[in-house]
Amino acid sequence: MNLAGMLAARADEGAPLRVAVIGAGKFAAMFLAQARRTKGLHIVGVADLDVQRAHDALTATGWPPTQFDAKDVARAVRAGTTFVTDDAFDLIDDPAIEIVVDATGSPQVAIGHTLDCLEHGKHLVNVTVEADVLAGPLLAERFRRAGLVYSLAYGDQPALIAEMVDWVRATGFDVICAGKGTKYLPGFEYSTPETVWDHYGLTAEQARQGGMNAQMFNSFLDGTKSAIEMAAVANACDLTPPPSGLAFPPVAAEGLAQALKPVSVGGLAAHAGTVEVVSSHYPDGSEVDGDLRWGVYVVFEAPDDYVRRCFAEYGLATDDSGRFAAMYKPYHLIGLELGISVASAGLRGEPTGAPTGFRGDVVAVAKRRLAAGDRLDGEGGATVYGRLVPAHHSLSEDWLPIGLAHGIQTRAPVDKDQPLRWSDVDIDDSSPAVALRRDMEAEARAGR
Repeated sequence: MNLAGMLAARADEGAPLRVAVIGAGKFAAMFLAQARRTKGLHIVGVADLDVQRAHDALTATGWPPTQFDAKDVARAVRAGTTFVTDDAFDLIDDPAIEIVVDATGSPQVAIGHTLDCLEHGKHLVNVTVEADVLAGPLLAERFRRAGLVYSLAYGDQPALIAEMVDWVRATGFDVICAGKGTKYLPGFEYSTPETVWDHYGLTAEQARQGGMNAQMFNSFLDGTKSAIEMAAVANACDLTPPPSGLAFPPVAAEGLAQALKPVSVGGLAAHAGTVEVVSSHYPDGSEVDGDLRWGVYVVFEAPDDYVRRCFAEYGLATDDSGRFAAMYKPYHLIGLELGISVASAGLRGEPTGAPTGFRGDVVAVAKRRLAAGDRLDGEGGATVYGRLVPAHHSLSEDWLPIGLAHGIQTRAPVDKDQPLRWSDVDIDDSSPAVALRRDMEAEARAGR
């Protein structure tokens, strides 16, 4: 609980944490809005393929133009300003940079940056959770062996859930179920970028004026992003996904303990030690009163009658038996909270959540019947959605991870709602992301 003091000490010493931000989208912009106000942080560089987009993000978040007019990293360090570039590797490779934040959103691009961080000895805060699910368990182990920090991004739900799970276990409880809330209705998995705005109550023109990306927002809606985030939680928190994937039950915050205890004792959780996403809407479209749409939660169990009485004495929301209780956080602030990860990595040498094993995977499932020669458009697109599965099941079936289901063609027809296999697509085995994923699968099959 002393990160603010440690940051202030670094500022007083004239030695702030030197940070590079890769990608200048919404998440990064939210971080930049707070980073300029945080003592002990120096955003030395911001990289985006569209330099104007980076300038716009800095301007929109209150940075004066003189603060980001440095011509290179060396001058940015000397003047305490920021260098804006389109060359992410130029920033990562510079010895002045201590910590890299990847917020590109592209799993294959992020993996390239991650491998470069590893080569050049940089701590990494990985906002691109898609890359974490694609190959994070192997990457995190390589970072640990190198004495570097690989971290999930605080402010995003997986890291917040990991923090809650850690609290539960550090206080001696067993985790029954952990997860988050979202808006989900049956049929959303078939939504496409062309139909997504109807579900949000927006016109395409309103979305365009708001700078909203249809494919990104569709990934939130069709369940793919939820599946990715819960795989990240499973891999970071030693939890096992439900055998049949996420069910998205409609549950209010105060009903979490009752609903998400194990099915063996009348709940909906497939087993103890799992993950689930609760919906803020009932199947008929009506809203759940007291929903957890923006929040995260953990359900845990009293080990004996004494602790069960303590639950009652201190007003915890429990199930009918008083045996299962829930803690929840109603909101997450995305990039506004990301500085916690940066400070933890740079000052404590600790991640705010990181994979410790390959337990959950997200596989590509056909949204419609796919013909041979169809080109896949990946997460949030019109061809596939992501389904959470236990990793051992994905490996045994040789299913294709959602993180690779973009820009490639099918070799054979695939029926609607069927997972794609590696053999169903033409894949570029020379891609670093593909090679890394193949290595992780080989190690998992070998039991390493």
